Amino acid sequence: MLQRFINDIKRFGHYTLYAARSELRAEVANSYLNWLWWILEPFCFMLVYTFVFGYMFAQKQEYFPIFVFIGLTFWQFFDRLLMSSVRLVKNNKSIVAKVYLPKFTLILVKILVNGFKMLISFAIVFAMMIVFRVPLTPNILWLPLIILLHILITFAFCSVLLHFGVYVEDLANVLRIGLRLLFYVTGIFYNIESKLPGQWGKFFNRCNPAAFVMSSARDCLLYGKAPSLKWMIAWFIAGILILILGIRLIYKNENSYVKVI
Repeated sequence: MLQRFINDIKRFGHYTLYAARSELRAEVANSYLNWLWWILEPFCFMLVYTFVFGYMFAQKQEYFPIFVFIGLTFWQFFDRLLMSSVRLVKNNKSIVAKVYLPKFTLILVKILVNGFKMLISFAIVFAMMIVFRVPLTPNILWLPLIILLHILITFAFCSVLLHFGVYVEDLANVLRIGLRLLFYVTGIFYNIESKLPGQWGKFFNRCNPAAFVMSSARDCLLYGKAPSLKWMIAWFIAGILILILGIRLIYKNENSYVKVI
């Protein structure tokens, strides 16, 4: 299965890149702001949450605007991909029904599209770090590994959701509610470890993959701390196992997807 997976990525790599570029162009085709909206959207959300939680609720967190922006950057990548993965096969019925395409390729297209937007957001993060005069430390070099771990975990969950989304019509509605709950307990605009007593803060921070990558990125960028290598390895292994499960489900059942949709 692993060899087939790698071969399919190589074989359909050109289509993946082409589809991602086409989707990015289509998003801004009828927009007056064009690609600038990819900068303005997360920036405006950051201003809203900074005002609400930083001033109205008086959150005391160093470099709070950047703290929020990093959280939103990781969350939007995670949230958008999981929500889109549930209906990927159904939304691409015209392609899936006519030609063979490994269904996980549809996820890779979304990863490239949203990954490009995430890189733009991190460019804004570094600009804000300069404005706020955040001291840089060698621990900033952990960031690429943290991002890759986030992509792996997201890809893994998406592969499982893609499969079950074909058969369970209401999965998108259930997932929307679940992600909304997760949004508020992931620590996007507050520090989980400072809000929960004792070891509970660390437990919820590290057992939630979205919260873990956010806090790890904040630590290495803003506070000069290295992430927990033990937990990074643990989530890497978990991500690989979940991805194997998802890819196996897709390969085993993808021929029946067209009949169901």
